[in-house]
Formats: sequence, C-alpha cells, structure tokens
Amino acid sequence: MHNQSGQGRIVVMTKIVVVGGDAAGASAASQIKRRQPDFDVVVIERGQYTSYAACGLPYWVSGTIPTRESLIARSAAKHRANGLDVRLDSEVIGLDPQRAVVRVVADGVESDESYDQLIIATGASPIQPAIPGADAPNVVVIHSIPGTEYLMNRLSADQPRSAVVVGAGYIGIEMVEALRDRGLSVTVIDAAPGPMVSLDPDMSALVAAEFANLGVTGVFGQAIAGIETDSNGVATAVTTDSGERFPADIVILALGVRPNAGFAAAAGLPVGRSGGLLTDRRQAVVGHANIWAAGDVVETYHRLLRTTMHVPLGTHANKQGRVVGVNVAGGYLTFPGIIGTAITRVGAAHIARTGLTEAQAAAAGFATVSARVATPVLAHYMPDHGTMHTKVLAERGTGRLLGGQIIGDHVGAAKRIDTLATAIWSGWTAEDLTSMDLAYAPPFSPVWDPVQVAARRAADLAQSTNSAR
Repeated sequence: MHNQSGQGRIVVMTKIVVVGGDAAGASAASQIKRRQPDFDVVVIERGQYTSYAACGLPYWVSGTIPTRESLIARSAAKHRANGLDVRLDSEVIGLDPQRAVVRVVADGVESDESYDQLIIATGASPIQPAIPGADAPNVVVIHSIPGTEYLMNRLSADQPRSAVVVGAGYIGIEMVEALRDRGLSVTVIDAAPGPMVSLDPDMSALVAAEFANLGVTGVFGQAIAGIETDSNGVATAVTTDSGERFPADIVILALGVRPNAGFAAAAGLPVGRSGGLLTDRRQAVVGHANIWAAGDVVETYHRLLRTTMHVPLGTHANKQGRVVGVNVAGGYLTFPGIIGTAITRVGAAHIARTGLTEAQAAAAGFATVSARVATPVLAHYMPDHGTMHTKVLAERGTGRLLGGQIIGDHVGAAKRIDTLATAIWSGWTAEDLTSMDLAYAPPFSPVWDPVQVAARRAADLAQSTNSAR
C-alpha cells in the first residue's frame, strides 16, 4: 500500500502491476480501474500494441481486414486516457514474490517495480521447430501485429507464387485460406493423420476434402524435417521425415503455442503439464494470494475431463481477465472452466466443435455413442439451402451429451455449435436437446434443426444400448 497526502488528507492507494497488455491483461486492468479509480494500475507490455485482435491476423493477410488499426480494440493512448499507466517496449524478466517486486528491462535498462497485487497475463509464444533453415528470412510465424506486418511486406516485395504452411490447426488452415485468397499455390503439412486434430477423423476428412476443392495440397502423417535454403539463406523448400520435398517461396509455421510462464516458473510459481501457470477458481496463482494469472499463460479447468489443460483462445483470456479484475478490485468472481468450443473456416467449409472428441472421451474412460447426420442448413426447398454435417457424442446408457462437431458449406451452419455447447455446458442429455424449443422459419432452419436431428439419433442409440442391458 502506498500513502499519498493531498489537501490535508491521507489517501491509501493500492498498486497493481499487470504484466501483459493484450486480452487478459488489458481486461483485468480496465476492470480494476473502473471499479477502483484510486488504484495505481501499471501495465507492462513488451510489445508496441495493446488490446489487439490476434485472431483477426489471418484476415488482415487475406485483405478481408484492410488495416492493422482495424484490429486494435483499444490503443495504449486510450488506456492511458482511462487512467492506466501503460508502459510499452518493457519486459518483465524476473519476479521476487517475497519482496513483491518484478524485474523490468526497458531501453536496455533494468529496474525493480514493486507491487501490492501482481497480474500475470503474458500470453503464449509460437512453437519454433529446432530444424535447419527455420531462421530463414522468408520463414514466418503469424502471432503478432509486427510479425504479420513483416509477412505482408515480404508478400508485397517478393511476390511469391508458392507457400508451404506447416501445421493444420486453426491458424494453419486460416493462413491456407488467406494465402489462397492472395493467389498463391499452397501446400499444408501436418504430422497428424489429417487436418485439425481437435476433430474426429471422419469430420477431419471433410476439411481435407475442402483443401482438395481449393486446389491446396494436403500432406498429412508427415512431420517437417528441415527447410532447404539457397546460397543467400532464403528458404526454397520444406522437407519431411518421409523424405518428400515441397518447394516454397515462403513458409508459414503454425505449430501451436506454449505458455509464456518463464520468469514466473523460475520464481517458483506452480505450472502444469503444459508449462502453464496453475490458478484457483478465482484465477489466483495457487499458493500466492496476491499473484493472479489469466489468458494463454495459464492452464484452465476442463469441465468434462475434470483436469486442467492449455487451451489458448481469446474468449477465455477476456473472461479470465474480467474475473481477475473483479477480484483484485475487491469483488468476488470465479471462472467456471471450459469445454473446448471453437469455430473457424477454410474455403466453403465452416467448421466448429465443442466438448470431447471420441478419442478424448475414450481416454477419459467414457463409453459413448455417436450420431452423424447430413442435412440442409435451411429448409430444403429454400434456394442455396446448403448442407451441414453434424456429429453428436453422448454417454452410452445415460445419453449425457459429451461433444459435438459441425462442418457446413453455409454461413448459417457452424455457429449452431453454440446450441450444442449450451447443452453440454448445462449437463443435458441428447433427449433434452431433442426436445428443446428452437426457432424455426424456412430462411433459417428446417423444421427439425440439424443439431436436433443428430441429438435425436444419439438419444435413440443411447436408449437402445441401455435397453439391451
């Protein structure tokens, strides 16, 4: 606590240090300042931007988003105008919980910054493979505004005709689409048997089929082994562990991320299997009442698996940041966990998932039934009614919903995952979802909504299994 005198009175001010100025950190800091205007809130950000939409970066590359400013929700100047002490190009490199100080380096100068409450929202960093050629100038990672701007400058200056994207997760497939939109010939490589391991294999195959429709070469079941370079050190091809070679004028690495918990872990703060910080339900770091953590730097409780795991998504980061802000400001709020809901798109395939895959459910010891249906997205007699594949996973016997996946060729398809997510979140059975009162009109849905058609089949399977016993 810090005492300040003014006009004959003593003001007791609490100093909050927030490490990281993006989704979780900025949300926490803003929440605190709104609720406790007298608190001294310092935001230390190692980059040059605050509160920007990292999920929008591939769409900036494609040209769908015209400028980087479109991606910045709130600049450092706006945060400062709201009373936050925002310090850019400043990095925390050490932490002493006993002394309640962090070590900061800015402009090459190190100094200590004390705190009453510390919030760690340092996010995650892209995984960089330890392979030859990974440091070539035309090998790029999409994770930040400067990195994306660098890519766009190279695309404009070099005018590449071919690209290899390594990694077929969310960012990878979004970059496939962005590069195709820019007219490049694209190859996507992943060590997994198919794209998007967060889907079941039968649904993943639909994404692979869309790659083929786009003219994208999909190479699966092969891990990257190296990146060939020319005499100038510029990447010219990607090689895999099977000995294949794929020429490329530019290479995009999209191999996932790891939590940025280095200085915190070095100070003895607890981390989980992924290296993410461990917190309680209020987002306080376990064993440290005045240290909080939120966003991609933490492991988060999965409501179905009943364990913590690293699931880096902006939705979780913003919500956890709010939870931290409320608690640090003197309120009470908990973060109830996640079930793995996510959505994306590549070409005409609109893709969404929630809950568990069949493999996750089996590994957790669940006995399951699954139903997959192909239905129109709208009433079948409507023009351009589209098609969507909906898969529902339920517990054998009880019918409790455990997972859902959707892939459709219509803009109205994938967002229906929210209906499944709501049902799974609430512990419903497939029969409960079958009977749910959903909206209907021909321009929006068939009489039986596709998620209910899939749920009805899953309910029948679960009941027939139960009867057989």
